[in-house]
Amino acid sequence: MTMNNLTQMTRLEVVVPARDAPAIRELITSAGATGYTSVSGVSGIGHHGQHSGALLFNEYDTLTMLITVLPPDNAGELIDAVQQLLSTSSGVMFVSDTYVSRPDYFQ
Repeated sequence: MTMNNLTQMTRLEVVVPARDAPAIRELITSAGATGYTSVSGVSGIGHHGQHSGALLFNEYDTLTMLITVLPPDNAGELIDAVQQLLSTSSGVMFVSDTYVSRPDYFQ
C-alpha cells in the first residue's frame, strides 16, 4: 500500500532488560531486517513499576529498546520469535504499521 509516495512497512519496538538485547538483535537480523535502532537506558513506568534509565551497578541493570522496520511479509516470523522469547523473560513488544519514504532501505 502506498500513501503520498510512501510505502507501508511493519515497525517493531521491543523493550527488554539489557541482558536480553543481544538475543533480540539476533532475532532481528535473522528475520532479514536490514537494520535496527538500539536505545539504552530506557526509563518509564509500567506493569512492574518504575524503571530508571540510570546505570545502577552495570549495563545489565537497565532497559534497552530496539526498533526495527521491515516489510509486512517478513514481520510475522520475527513477531512470533520475539513473543516466544518474551514468554520466558520480561519485556514488551509493540507492533504497528508505518510508512517509509525509502522502501529500498528496508528490503
